Amino acid sequence: MMASTRDLSHNGRMSTLASIADRYLRLTRLNKPIGILLVGWPMLWALWLAADGLPSAWILTVFVIGAILMRSAGCVVNDFADRRIDGGVKRTRERPIATGEVTPGEALVLCGVLCVLAFALVLTLNAVTIVMSLVAVGLAMLYPFTKRLTFWPQAFLGLAFGWAVPMAYTAVIGTVPLSGWILFAATLVWALIYDSFYAIVDRDDDIKLGVKSTAVLWGRFELAFIALFQVIFFGLLVAVGVVVALGAAYYVGLAVAAAMAVYHQWLTRHRDRMACFRAFMQHNVMGGIIFAGIVIAQLLG
Repeated sequence: MMASTRDLSHNGRMSTLASIADRYLRLTRLNKPIGILLVGWPMLWALWLAADGLPSAWILTVFVIGAILMRSAGCVVNDFADRRIDGGVKRTRERPIATGEVTPGEALVLCGVLCVLAFALVLTLNAVTIVMSLVAVGLAMLYPFTKRLTFWPQAFLGLAFGWAVPMAYTAVIGTVPLSGWILFAATLVWALIYDSFYAIVDRDDDIKLGVKSTAVLWGRFELAFIALFQVIFFGLLVAVGVVVALGAAYYVGLAVAAAMAVYHQWLTRHRDRMACFRAFMQHNVMGGIIFAGIVIAQLLG
């Protein structure tokens, strides 16, 4: 009987720990790594361009782990900011703060811990990058609140995600050259594109709740605006290639990525929610193709 009671107690503790792990996994979105990848691809583009090949193992480690930590912190503060909105949106109604599984105070503590861990990693890099990291934290904390103030929160997401690009340059070479700022601008526009596809998914709920987004602002012209920014995005990436003098493999990668962008226009032509979500998700593949083009061009260069 005593052994049975101990087994039940042990199973209960394990079940409780599993429940706690699950709610924090969902809060940080570590169970949905697409955001980490969308932060990570431009970061890797920048690291490889700044180093003209493979960067140092430690810098690469700091940036990869830092991207995971800061994206997780951004998700936590996003859910804190949207705690009175998420319950009214189909896609977000089961988030841990919205359901009461995690309190707002617990979320803020977790966000603080994640930011401190990320900053501890950055302290191993040079002084310029340490200063740049403070801007990164500010942008990550600001973004979730912009959807109440402007129809362009997607652009602020681009600033937050894209700031890893100039940080990568300063970590490797101590400064940000022209090509780095052009790449940063391209990353900002890229986020504006894929997050606008994502915003179409939530548009009906956002309009009811008074939440602002580019999808709400652009209305029935949203795909035309996305197409315009797709052209700007690839134009900026061509400019990076010209400035850095990358070889043909880079432009082959861009051509494949551009073909994907054309496909996304066709895929989402009926504004179907799931089609728009698929277009959003496929930007991970696009980012990987562009990175492959950079790496191959450097190897052949």
